[in-house]
Amino acid sequence: PRKVRARSITWVAIGGRAMLRELLVSASRSEKLEHLVSTSPLSRGVVNRFVAGTTTADVVATVQNLHDLGLLATVDRLGEDTLDRAAADTTVADYKDVLRALSAAGLSDSAEVSVKLSAVGQALGDSGEGIALENALEICSIAKQVGTTVTFDMEDHTTIDSTLRILTEVRKEFPTTGGVLQAQLHRTEDDVAAYSYNDSRIRLCKGAYAEAADVAFVDRGEIDKAYVRSMRTLIESDAYPMLATHDPRLIQIGQALALRSGRSKETFEFQMLLGVRPDEQVRLAELGHKVRVYVPYGDQWYPYLMRRMAEKPSNLSLFLRSLVSKG
Repeated sequence: PRKVRARSITWVAIGGRAMLRELLVSASRSEKLEHLVSTSPLSRGVVNRFVAGTTTADVVATVQNLHDLGLLATVDRLGEDTLDRAAADTTVADYKDVLRALSAAGLSDSAEVSVKLSAVGQALGDSGEGIALENALEICSIAKQVGTTVTFDMEDHTTIDSTLRILTEVRKEFPTTGGVLQAQLHRTEDDVAAYSYNDSRIRLCKGAYAEAADVAFVDRGEIDKAYVRSMRTLIESDAYPMLATHDPRLIQIGQALALRSGRSKETFEFQMLLGVRPDEQVRLAELGHKVRVYVPYGDQWYPYLMRRMAEKPSNLSLFLRSLVSKG
């Protein structure tokens, strides 16, 4: 009976999370809710904790604040699945503007940019991959000119092969370009082994997309185990690991694996989201670790925020606690 009750409670919890996720995804498309969050002084103040703002000036100010705390940054212009060439060109122009502004502010050593390839043309039909490659090369060229680099974000599993092809091609000219691998996917351990070559910059995250069980682990415990397996391979390789996690246990395991493998703190970094566990970010930096903060900005901040809430219920709890604290 206890096992039956436990199983029932588990299924209720899973169903509840699914319903909450569906509700939040729907909320991300609500213009009324967006207006409410945008205009409320209370919620606007909290949003500013998680999103840099909408302008290049907002990005520079946020990166400067992080720099003053001893933290690095990776800047993401929000928006994905661009289905219009002009919109993709605008995204490229915005990245170039941000990179030049960061350079003018003397922050190129502190910040790189993260680019979703679907935002720069990857989703534009049969020619999309070529357009994305062309635009990616343009962004990487400006990044190199100002003394920094680029990381290509990873999206859902249907885009992985295309993204890795583009990454491989771009690295021929810009070898420091970073890639992202998602531990929740069954294929990732093989991808980590394949891409953990000398100085390859790899961000390892758990994975933010809802994937089916035939391509991904869906149990949280299994995802954590997969993350540790991939993290071990990455840390013991010749690559440059970028460990994207807020999980205290995974951070401790990462520290232990690095110590055991003889890695110095300069040869890998931790990455976290803007506004999430900021005290821990500073604590790790004060211990001598490199800590890079993911800094999103742009007009698409509201869908981004709602998706973050949908991806992980604890993010919603954090957001609500922040509202109460602000009150």
